Amino acid sequence: MRSVTFVASLRHVRSVVAAFFGLVISLLPGLVEPARAQNTLALPAIDVVVSPTLIPTPANQTASAVTVITAADIERDQRRTVPDVLRAVPGLNVVQVGGVGGQTSVFMRGMNANHVKVIIDGIDASDPSSFNGAFDFAHLLAGDIERIEVLRGPQSGLYGSDAMGGVISITTKRGEGPPKVKGMVEGGSFGTLNQTAGMSGSQGNFDYAFNVLHVRSTNVPVTPLNLLAPGVRRNNDSYNNWTYSANLGAKVTDTLAVRLISRYTQAKLGFTGDDFVNFVPPAPERFQSTQFNHNTYLRGEAVWLPFGDNFKNIFGVSYSNLWNRTVNPNPDGFFTVFPPPVVNLGKRTKYDWRGETTLTQGQILVVGLEHQKDTLRTDSTGAFDQFFNFFQTTTTAKTANRAGFLELQSDFGNRFYLASNIRLDDHDSFGRHTTWRLAPVFIVPVTDTKLKASYGTGFRAPTLTQLFVNNPSFGVVANPNLQPEISKGFDYGFEQSLLNNRFGFGVTYFRNDIENLIVGTFDPVTFIFSSTNIGLAKTQGFESFASLSVTEWFKVRADYTRTFTRNQATDLGLLRRPGNKVSLAAIWNPIDRFTLSTTVLYVSSWVDITRTGDIPRLNAPDYTTVNLAANYEVDKHLSVFARADNLFNRQYQNPIGFLSPGLGVFGGVRVTN
Repeated sequence: MRSVTFVASLRHVRSVVAAFFGLVISLLPGLVEPARAQNTLALPAIDVVVSPTLIPTPANQTASAVTVITAADIERDQRRTVPDVLRAVPGLNVVQVGGVGGQTSVFMRGMNANHVKVIIDGIDASDPSSFNGAFDFAHLLAGDIERIEVLRGPQSGLYGSDAMGGVISITTKRGEGPPKVKGMVEGGSFGTLNQTAGMSGSQGNFDYAFNVLHVRSTNVPVTPLNLLAPGVRRNNDSYNNWTYSANLGAKVTDTLAVRLISRYTQAKLGFTGDDFVNFVPPAPERFQSTQFNHNTYLRGEAVWLPFGDNFKNIFGVSYSNLWNRTVNPNPDGFFTVFPPPVVNLGKRTKYDWRGETTLTQGQILVVGLEHQKDTLRTDSTGAFDQFFNFFQTTTTAKTANRAGFLELQSDFGNRFYLASNIRLDDHDSFGRHTTWRLAPVFIVPVTDTKLKASYGTGFRAPTLTQLFVNNPSFGVVANPNLQPEISKGFDYGFEQSLLNNRFGFGVTYFRNDIENLIVGTFDPVTFIFSSTNIGLAKTQGFESFASLSVTEWFKVRADYTRTFTRNQATDLGLLRRPGNKVSLAAIWNPIDRFTLSTTVLYVSSWVDITRTGDIPRLNAPDYTTVNLAANYEVDKHLSVFARADNLFNRQYQNPIGFLSPGLGVFGGVRVTN
């Protein structure tokens, strides 16, 4: 049955692709028409990127695979959360537990979710108190984001630990020009009510941007009905997120500028956990649990130019305070065994300096120093602690890392470009580790074909939780004998633009080898969860794309990612890494005031684990979703919009045991002064 489903889905995707190219062929005469302003969907390498080298660089001069998503893209497609923004990005697999607000992990090129470093305005955003150190995208809203760069491939040579698989760099909006006030209200399926309000501008040497974002849903079906115990009814998830952000900058003198960035999120998620005690076999709980999150991010930054543009210094200090509490109600009183409440607090303080200077023409040197301190506190109360003080667990732990790096960005004759970097990390628990990266680019004369390659190494220490936190109430056992993960990876490929940059295509092959890969293990007999190293794991595959401005008002893009993973010790694939991913995107803009965009996403089957861990490996079925978004500008002050997510109401679970939302219809208005 699974093979029949796969073939049917594959045929569906092939029919969509055939229709797409049929339309392209039918409209080929339009290629001779003059193009309007280009849209980032249609063409590669038309932008400047920062994340591959830390300094603004034309995209066609960098070897890294980078996807750039702008505020205009987010607004056009009406994405409210970052997980929704990232779903169609090549090389990524977004795994979200249910609907909006559910725990969300991003796997990049088959690597672990904690191999992806997430940076928000220069702040390392991951939670030091989380189990595996992976950033949870669940509570990150998109309404104040100016730009997202998804940088794929090993990046530890610049970014250190957590960047073995790549980097997702997020920049929020800054103020510019006369004072501007914006607002948006949206409602729709699943009890959705979303709003944003923002004020921004600049005056003299001062710029400012303030934003308030609100996302709410009250009725999202997440738990599959077939998992419920007899007589138990489903409790649908609810979610409420308020996010406040500010971005303030001032030019103090001709050689000194300062910036202050703050972000605070207060979120509440109502969800259904799993009962391992009162039900045999384990089943979803009868009553809803609640998770509270309070996330604070702060960064102060100073840019000093003591010798003009010849030597640029950037001094920064970042602080994050990430608090969450999970509460499981006990409506039946004393005699019911129920999961205990858990409170986690992760703090991170980081000081950094970066210097940039031009050595000679075409040779730019970047030097950096960092000092980072992480702490965690975990409090868990046992099942009967309120009566007998059993199993009360409090754990505190801390670690620090010091690092320095060098990077040389070279331009040889406007045809050959090379980025090379090396980094030394000194970790409190695991000592010194050196990582490095080389990334050459060659632009072929006449055809302007871009040939690119990169090779890099990586190092990642185990998390504080994996090393030190024992929680008997949840069967979590620390493993102080864990070893750091070490990796090496490379990629190579080409990109080609034709027809005055109106048609582009390319392919990139990648491979990563990871020693001592840390994986979570769960014993369904003892209910013990812990972490362990496996000898060697390998991920490889390729990413390909084709994009076309069919006419001045119609643009299309197709991306295909093939991923292969292998645990070399067991000769089995890694969990939650789909082998194939296809995305088709199109923008239709027949008149300046109206835009229609659509995205088709196909994700092939993958190996997963059941919700309660009783089956450690099973094949999850593939799925295809279609999203449609329409925007109409009534006048310069008012726009109306509507969208349909999962247009054909495809029922699927990713991960297994948690339903993803079906058809959702939404609409609203956007106003500006």
